[in-house]
Amino acid sequence: MKMTKLRLRILVAACSAFLLSAPVRAEIDGSIWENDSTAASNATPGNLPVGAPDVTFSLAGTDIDFQSGSLYTIGEFLASGGATITSGAGEAGNTLDNTIFNITGSVSVTNGETFTAGHDDGLTFIIGTDTVIDAPGPTSFSPSTGTYTGPSGDFSFQLVYGECCGAPGDLELSGLALTSTPEPSSAVLMSSVLLALGFALRKRFARAAWRPVR
Repeated sequence: MKMTKLRLRILVAACSAFLLSAPVRAEIDGSIWENDSTAASNATPGNLPVGAPDVTFSLAGTDIDFQSGSLYTIGEFLASGGATITSGAGEAGNTLDNTIFNITGSVSVTNGETFTAGHDDGLTFIIGTDTVIDAPGPTSFSPSTGTYTGPSGDFSFQLVYGECCGAPGDLELSGLALTSTPEPSSAVLMSSVLLALGFALRKRFARAAWRPVR
């Protein structure tokens, strides 16, 4: 019995230490589909292409700020904003024209907070279930401002951006208060620790229940 209690204490201590020290990330993730003029000219969540994206990327930091240059390629556009390509690096040299982006993350937001996005071409910006900016169609560079009307708190966000109709490409959205989430590897390890703790507790209680009364 003493050994069982000791093991449980070790597991609880390890679990607590892990929860306090587990690495987290405040990161924006994105997906890109190429060669779809219909989707790119109508940048809404409901118009995202079916199937796996051609390119995925991540962006550390609080600002989204991309501009195309003389090359007008996907890789040049992403590099301008400090993004890291996580899959589809071989597509980096392809044209930015007729691409649609789905950009996601998690933010802390308050009711009544306003956001301004600069874009060429269209975009839709959603926090939780509230559509903050609705400007999905092609345009020359212009700012669009919207107000968040949902409850205050931490919510996921989705930004759908479409680039069509030729150069240039431009997307800017700042002022995001990103919230952190556990690294995927940390989440797996956390689950393992919790499962081990639950199994040990279950085993101990089962033994106690079948212990004969003296």
